[in-house]
Amino acid sequence: QVQLVESGGGLVQPGDSLRLSCVAPGGTFSMYAMGWFRQGPGKEREFVASISRASSMINYADSVKGRFTISRDNAKNTLNLQLDSLKPEDTAVYYCAARTAYSTRVYYSLSSDYKHWGQGTQVTVSS
Repeated sequence: QVQLVESGGGLVQPGDSLRLSCVAPGGTFSMYAMGWFRQGPGKEREFVASISRASSMINYADSVKGRFTISRDNAKNTLNLQLDSLKPEDTAVYYCAARTAYSTRVYYSLSSDYKHWGQGTQVTVSS
């Protein structure tokens, strides 16, 4: 079982920035394709961004494209999500997810694609 621990959430104002991190202690982090998902109040969990094992392939939801940036540091077993120009509709619990990927050039954008999940970190955007 892969343990994923998110951090970095908080309460911010519209237009502000946050940086979320997801650490996977131990294991073979570089073997996992990673993703970020979010679930807003009264909404279903939705895809935010995903990244391939070696960062060569990246995908974003249209709602965050140009504002959010996903990245990873395999040497530090860390996945990051930079959230800029935040809007109230970005308010949600953000989850990181992992799955084994046998290709370095593949990403996954469906929650059903992922086997391992973190506990989530709350992001609230409000004036």
